[in-house]
Amino acid sequence: MRVSQILLGLMSAVFLVVTPLSAEAASKKPVAKTSTKAPASSKLTKPVAKKVKLAPSSVRSKQFKPVLENDFDKEGNPLIRSSAFFVQDVNTGEVLLERNASAPQPIASITKLMTAMVVLDAHQNLSEIIEVSDDDVDRLKGTSSRLAVGTQLSREDMLRLALMASENRAASSLARSYPGGMNAFLEAVAVKISLMGLHDTRIFDGTGLNKNNVSSARDLATLVANASRYPLIREFSTASEHTVALKGGRSHTFHSTNSLVKSPDWQIDVQKTGYISESGKCLVMQAWMGNKPLAIVLLDSWGRYTRVGDAQRIRKWLETMAMHRSQPVASAGHPGLSHSN
Repeated sequence: MRVSQILLGLMSAVFLVVTPLSAEAASKKPVAKTSTKAPASSKLTKPVAKKVKLAPSSVRSKQFKPVLENDFDKEGNPLIRSSAFFVQDVNTGEVLLERNASAPQPIASITKLMTAMVVLDAHQNLSEIIEVSDDDVDRLKGTSSRLAVGTQLSREDMLRLALMASENRAASSLARSYPGGMNAFLEAVAVKISLMGLHDTRIFDGTGLNKNNVSSARDLATLVANASRYPLIREFSTASEHTVALKGGRSHTFHSTNSLVKSPDWQIDVQKTGYISESGKCLVMQAWMGNKPLAIVLLDSWGRYTRVGDAQRIRKWLETMAMHRSQPVASAGHPGLSHSN
């Protein structure tokens, strides 16, 4: 399949490389989750970044425990342990927090957001049954799966499990069953990356198990903003659990890999976690705070709970800033703050 043919197919979905959303959109409350079966059109959005210098967070320490008693330093900066992070107002493009935001690094299962977008762009039948094959078995990392070879599920269920439970065999089967096969899938991914303007992003499989799948925190903020345009991605990625019938007829309930989707303190449009040894713990979200959507990207968190703790610290910092709205975010006065490098 020629790249030009893929480009024409993708452009038929009316791509728009968007700058910040309108004031009208900014005033709207989060869109309620929808159970519609029809894939959303793929309107691309790329917030315009406004650089704001912020002070570096403390160096990661093995003595750190993911509790919130020590959320801020003496200057009031959030103590974020992830090695790279990026927080951006999706509507205005204003960057609220960042560190190492332009440094490409492995993204693990965050890849599955791209897989979902490309699959939905192809407008395949979501009711079609897909069978897990031996080609879907992970021979890179040796991860296990409840989806035994021979398991048959609808494309919709595979998509849901890939996004919610980060099921690798589900994601692999979606990429493998793409029109034209795996090579056509990867070509479509490359075109999608180009259309979104992701300069630091390279993807070589549909699961994220490949350590060569890399991106930057800044690129991922654009990716998650685009993923939020798909109703099914919003619905499936923020579901807390889903039960399917496995091979042999027995049922199994899968659960979300992100505990924040159950929290009443969070209004999350779309999210995805990721982990392989090369990437560390990762988390990307678009969440509503102060009646506006924020892209939150946390990469290479070393501890089991660090990425969730960092997200909580960011939320608390933003709530604190909202209490002092007479002072602009940039005047938070973070001395000696490092930029993305």
